[in-house]
Amino acid sequence: MLELARAKNDIVRKDISKADAMKMFGDRGEEYKCELISELEDGSITTYTQGAFTDLCRGPHIANTAPIKAVKIMSLAGAYWRGDEKRPQLVRVYGITFPKQKMLDEYLQMLEEAKKRDHRKLGKEMELFAFSQNVGAGLPLWLPKGAALRDRLEQFLRKIQKKYGYQQVITPHIGNKMLYVTSGHYAKYGKDSFQPIHTPEEGEEYLLKPMNCPHHCEIFRAFPRSYKELPLRLAEFGTVYRYEQSGELHGLTRVRGFTQDDAHIFCAPDQIKEEFLKVMDIIFYIFKALKFENFEAQISLRDPNNKEKYIGSDENWHLAETAIIEACAEKGLNARTELGEAAFYGPKLDFMVKDAIGRRWQLGTIQVDYNLPERFQLEYTGADNAKHRPVMIHRAPFGSMERFVAVLLEHTAGRFPLWLAPDQVVILPISEKFNDYAFEVAKQLAASDIRATVDDRNEKIGKKIRDNELKRIPYMLIVGEKEAENGEVSVRKQGEGDKGTMKIATFAADLTKEVEEMINQ
Repeated sequence: MLELARAKNDIVRKDISKADAMKMFGDRGEEYKCELISELEDGSITTYTQGAFTDLCRGPHIANTAPIKAVKIMSLAGAYWRGDEKRPQLVRVYGITFPKQKMLDEYLQMLEEAKKRDHRKLGKEMELFAFSQNVGAGLPLWLPKGAALRDRLEQFLRKIQKKYGYQQVITPHIGNKMLYVTSGHYAKYGKDSFQPIHTPEEGEEYLLKPMNCPHHCEIFRAFPRSYKELPLRLAEFGTVYRYEQSGELHGLTRVRGFTQDDAHIFCAPDQIKEEFLKVMDIIFYIFKALKFENFEAQISLRDPNNKEKYIGSDENWHLAETAIIEACAEKGLNARTELGEAAFYGPKLDFMVKDAIGRRWQLGTIQVDYNLPERFQLEYTGADNAKHRPVMIHRAPFGSMERFVAVLLEHTAGRFPLWLAPDQVVILPISEKFNDYAFEVAKQLAASDIRATVDDRNEKIGKKIRDNELKRIPYMLIVGEKEAENGEVSVRKQGEGDKGTMKIATFAADLTKEVEEMINQ
């Protein structure tokens, strides 16, 4: 590879007719390429040539091989031709290149760090979640500690939402197929949905819901609405379902059932910017509280050259896109603009955070939508006593609970902020004689609303410390004869080691203060 790269060949793209492509690759005995070409449309076939080698490829490629200075073969894998186990097995080669050896070394170091931080590994060690083939691929099981973590995140967001005037709603996990046909989600996500559920008596079809927004539109429609009710902010931790391909499933970041921290704001057109700015404030607050302070923003707009991908009028798209651009300008947010990245029903502002090792993740999103209110014929009575169409703002600061927990796990390497940790303290008696005292300490800490557990296994204290280090519990309290006599605990802090001995009440007060400072910063 390096020898070929040093030749500094240009990589030349060429359009080729189907007949010429069949002859070229047929003469070379490349039967696999010929099979692919036979299924392509004439006029859509391209080749790329570097030096003496020509390949069938859609592209794109880099312009020249000269920038390739460092190469690493990452892995080899067997792969059946076209995924068919009855066809020949080929070898797939995975490799990566960089223009500098230093960049390759840094990348490999990042991969090693990423392995240590893999949320699937940490989730198992910390007893947060599990998967079972008996339940089904891509359907996570939240274990007690993971469920407590999720609940704490939900309560954190509920508290913020209450301050901003959101009302909680709950909608079913399924809906009539026509609901999603009306919204446009069936046309967009029908192929990625689970098979319809048929009701023989009614002759209807139901789907596991792929989105919460159509349900919230129906809640808006449930009563006559007045301009005095707007903006109406409806929030739901709503579980949705997508039939992702099995090869695309990955831990909590790509699953078939996930819970969105969803909300939909129904407002008058002149309220859009103010509401959009308030949602941005919520997202900024969450990122700061969870130490995601290194983030980028992207304004995702419609591709003007490919409008058939989207629903709605040009006028509505212009209004929605203008509202987002103006809101970002007012906040002084330096957001880049990307064409073709909008949702099918409206433009959006996406937030990409950089984690502790420099990887980018998309998390929060805010979307302006004139189209679903039109499709569902949503109306409110204005001050002029006439009927008007509301505008809908979709927002999800976390994105989904599953993905957010996965990213947070890898960002923190499992060392959650003290206020969020499922167990804030683990108490380690040095022998069974001090188990009763350990449980008494846990009881006193619980009275101060501190989450503590006792490791009363019949193991040596060194093993208990090592095992609980893996669980990333922020504080370990070691108790023995001296501590029991004096009403004290010996404190170890995750990643910092021994912090000395102190009274139980003093430790509880210090911990409570530390949590309050984190939340109120």
